[in-house]
Amino acid sequence: MNQIIHPDFKLNGKSFTDVALLSEAIYLKKNGQLFEKEIANFLIDWLNSESFVLVQTSGSTGKPKQIVLQKSAMIASAKATGIFFNLKPENTALLCLSANYIAGKMMLVRAITLGLHLDTIDPTSTPLSSKKYNFIAMVPLQVEKSLAKLNLVDKLLIGGTKVSYSLSESILKTNCNAFESYGMTETISHIAIKKIGEQAFNVLPNVTISADERSCLVIEASELFKEKVITNDIVAIVNATQFILKGRIDNVINSGGIKIFPEEIEEKLAKYISTTFFITSKPDDILGEKVILVIEAKPFSIDNSVFSELSKYQIPKEILFLEAFERTETNKINRKKTLEKLI
Repeated sequence: MNQIIHPDFKLNGKSFTDVALLSEAIYLKKNGQLFEKEIANFLIDWLNSESFVLVQTSGSTGKPKQIVLQKSAMIASAKATGIFFNLKPENTALLCLSANYIAGKMMLVRAITLGLHLDTIDPTSTPLSSKKYNFIAMVPLQVEKSLAKLNLVDKLLIGGTKVSYSLSESILKTNCNAFESYGMTETISHIAIKKIGEQAFNVLPNVTISADERSCLVIEASELFKEKVITNDIVAIVNATQFILKGRIDNVINSGGIKIFPEEIEEKLAKYISTTFFITSKPDDILGEKVILVIEAKPFSIDNSVFSELSKYQIPKEILFLEAFERTETNKINRKKTLEKLI
């Protein structure tokens, strides 16, 4: 066991040495609830003598896989987050995400490294009770179900999937200091953060960004990972520390020779369509690909005014309905599998 536990660290109100924390983890693995066993499994891995941990990717952009993350890099990531959010020892935090995945694991690492007082609960869609916290990470679904209680949260980090326009508008009506994260398992959780309501992401300390010939984001962060991370996310680089996310290159639609970004259309339509949806394409004999709108609902009529902000190339040529989308284990929409059910 070679991981340093901050002297101010507390888990569910109790202080721990490394030996005591390992004992607690072994007990929870045998006797705890499912979410506690997930926490225990990570803590046992974290406290062993290995320099790395194995982490499962979510599978939202491909087949889920295990990757190796260095513990020293995870600690560096935790410290960078601490600097960005000005987190101090004894600040309170809540783990309401599964510790099977990187977001939950990193909440534990941040608490252990920064000396946070961390409470843990079963990851439900309504994680807030009546207790106030300095720092919480949630997915958008949890935030949407917790809007009335966001005044209990000082700093809220939202990740896992894009924050919709309607949710952003709802958050801005609260007093919560909320941020959206950009990152992936390979980058050890987030490497950039933007305040809700703003357009550009700001990179964390010691992270360098650029764009390749495809206009896709390239990330360098020697403290976190040795090789450059070349993403499939198309961006506009604002300056050395800021970028605007335009969409995934995998999703780009070439319709009649015009490149169309589904995420840009989705952002415009989110003002008018309240249910879950996404933009994708189908093969077309004339256009090559045609834009289609896929809605998670029983069929209903849509007024053409919904498309008033779209260019003629962006307007969907077909609307499909499906009562339940396919999702990953972390509740992200699996566009490919959903489309396979329809086409």
